[in-house]
Amino acid sequence: MSRSTQEPGRLPRVLLPEDVRSETLAVREGLPATPWGENSEALFLTSSFVHPNAATAAARFANEEEAFVYSRFTNPTTMMMERRLAALEGTEACIATSSGMAAIMLLVMGLLKAGDHVVCSQSVFGSTIRLLQGEFGKFGVQTTFVSQTDVGAWQAAIQPNTKLFFAETPSNPLTEVCDIRALADVAHAAGALLAVDNCFCSPALQQPAKLGADVIIHSGTKYLDGQGRVLAGALCTTQALIDTKFMPVMRSAGMSLSPFNAWVVLKGLETLAIRMQAQSRTALELAAWLEAQPQVARTYYPGLASHPQHALAMAQQSGLGGAVVSFIVRGDRPEAGRANAFAVIDATRICSITSNLGDTKTTITHPSSTSHGRLSEDQRLAAGITQGMIRVAVGLEHIEDLKADLARGLALI
Repeated sequence: MSRSTQEPGRLPRVLLPEDVRSETLAVREGLPATPWGENSEALFLTSSFVHPNAATAAARFANEEEAFVYSRFTNPTTMMMERRLAALEGTEACIATSSGMAAIMLLVMGLLKAGDHVVCSQSVFGSTIRLLQGEFGKFGVQTTFVSQTDVGAWQAAIQPNTKLFFAETPSNPLTEVCDIRALADVAHAAGALLAVDNCFCSPALQQPAKLGADVIIHSGTKYLDGQGRVLAGALCTTQALIDTKFMPVMRSAGMSLSPFNAWVVLKGLETLAIRMQAQSRTALELAAWLEAQPQVARTYYPGLASHPQHALAMAQQSGLGGAVVSFIVRGDRPEAGRANAFAVIDATRICSITSNLGDTKTTITHPSSTSHGRLSEDQRLAAGITQGMIRVAVGLEHIEDLKADLARGLALI
């Protein structure tokens, strides 16, 4: 049975030395084993939990005693995943959600009200733009979109009612990198919080909380799971924000992560660091190769010296560029760029044609017609997404096989 510590009225924690490193936390942090002494974390597939008597049930429902009550907002397997991810991000706590977009919905519902204002990067994921501008706009939350990399633009966009800064770094799909520390300073001076979507890097490469971010957002569907198996999301932040802002919404609205999906992500976290390191190395080699191809007009990858924010990315991302590479194929007009991009994608035999990323299998997609397809052309162009752009999320295949897979299509241009 796992060694553990428990305070009166509190759920137990695994007892680990204070100075253990992230690789150890990734396989050890969570809840101690049950009396059965399992070495792999248990999966609690139950909707509710039994209480010894009515008085105890009343105390637990009133939050007077910490215990598992109902899996919509408390479950041992989900808590294990939350504790592990918080430990990796270096935050006090974490709250898991049914998807990455559900995490963003929880963020906004928990922190904002009608009349509040958000300053957001114009380079965030397309669904994030639609959620903020369209859905929350209907309820009186105002959003101003600015350049991801221009700190002055963020400063200029501040209004008296600004409550939140929202950034995604590196961005999808151009891999633009924002200065997290600088944005945190600007946000805090204005009395706002900074939320950072850390999907592309994961805590294996980047810990935004150490740079001043207040809330870290995850789509666990991506690298945290790592094998494209389940949907999941999370917010990593302070215990106070979770207790006062996010848990009340979660308990009522129920955008909760299922125990099974939490268990899958929990196991994925065990190999997160080694996967991210391996995939980042392959992505760097693939990006350098793409940059040298005559059919490629431009390659976007933070690990390349040619990337506009290369130095910043290396400082924020543990010296690695991540596993996502985007490039623009040549074409003298948008229609030609789109046709050439489709030709490259359709010629692949190894890469999976899908808009998901973070898988051990390399995926390839045309952002303009998939992940950002619901945006207007003006919105796409403002974010730098052209019809000739292709995004490759590098997996664990051999680099030479990936080069050959893309070369097959590039030869058709």
